[in-house]
Amino acid sequence: MKQRFRSVPLLVKALLAAVGLIAASAQAQQEMARVISSTPVMQQVPVSRQVCQDEAVTRGGQKSGAGALMGTIAGGALGNAIGEGSGKAAATMLGLFGGAILGNSIEGEAPPETQMVRRCYPQTVYESRVSGYHVVYEFGGKEYSVQMPSDPGQYVQLQITPIVPRPPAGYPQPGYSQSGYPR
Repeated sequence: MKQRFRSVPLLVKALLAAVGLIAASAQAQQEMARVISSTPVMQQVPVSRQVCQDEAVTRGGQKSGAGALMGTIAGGALGNAIGEGSGKAAATMLGLFGGAILGNSIEGEAPPETQMVRRCYPQTVYESRVSGYHVVYEFGGKEYSVQMPSDPGQYVQLQITPIVPRPPAGYPQPGYSQSGYPR
C-alpha cells in the first residue's frame, strides 16, 4: 500500500503539467509589430488588347457601264439600218456587240477612289502588376520578414503562441508510464 501512495504525487505532477500545457496553448496573444519596410513585389502579366488603326486605301475607278449601254443601242440601230432582208438580223446582232465593245472602250476609266478603312487586330502586351509585398518588421528587438498579399501600413498584427517547455525526463508525461510506452 505504501507504493500506491508514492505514485500519487507523480500522478498529480503529471496532471498539473498537462493542465499547464492546455492552458498555455489557449493563451495565444495578439501583438503589434512595427513595420520597417514594405516593398511591392512586381510581376509581369500578359494582357490582350484589340488595337485598331485607320488606313487610306486607294482603289481604281469602276466603269459605270453607261458607255457600253449607249454603244449597244447605237450599234444595234446602225446594224438594223444597214441590213436588208435575212441579213438584217445578223447586222443588228453584229451592231449590238460591236457597239457595246466600242462604247465601253470610249467611256474610259473612272478616277481612283480613296477610302479610310479601319483595321483591327489582337495584340498582347505585358504589364507590371503588384503581386504582393515583401514586409520587414521589428518585434522583440529582432527583424523578421514575410511576404504579404497587401501593404500592412505602419504596423503588422502578430499572433503569438507561447511555447511551453516539456517537463524534465524524470517526470512522467501525461498518459504514459515510466517506460515511455502508453498504458
